[in-house]
Amino acid sequence: MNKIILIGNLTRDPEALTTSGGVNFTRFTIAVNRPFTNASGERVADYFDVICWRQLADRCAKYLNKGSKVGINGSVQRRQYEDKDGVKRTYFDVVAEEVEFLTPKSGSFDRSGSSGSSYAPDEPTPPVGDMQSVDGDELPF
Repeated sequence: MNKIILIGNLTRDPEALTTSGGVNFTRFTIAVNRPFTNASGERVADYFDVICWRQLADRCAKYLNKGSKVGINGSVQRRQYEDKDGVKRTYFDVVAEEVEFLTPKSGSFDRSGSSGSSYAPDEPTPPVGDMQSVDGDELPF
């Protein structure tokens, strides 16, 4: 099983790109704080490179920016390449299957730097008619 869940903040604006085959993808890096401090009492963060594909990539490129808090659900993918000196390098990416936008609307900014509008994905919400009413007395808690 290859599964990773991360919550962190973007370290830079997302970079929207397209493959030679015309598939959209977006790259960004998030900083994830460790749950403890080091010997000097400083909080340490780990940095993860994230890649999103297709519609998810489009939404991330449109609504996220540097500093945005996100929750990532995905997998880890290893890439190998040879650098200009002929040295074989290994690189790891987090391939996002889901990205939850965690920055409150009041804390979001659009690309111009002004307070942004809603950053919710463009997917429609389920119709109310599909939901069932539940009496609070029936809940086990």
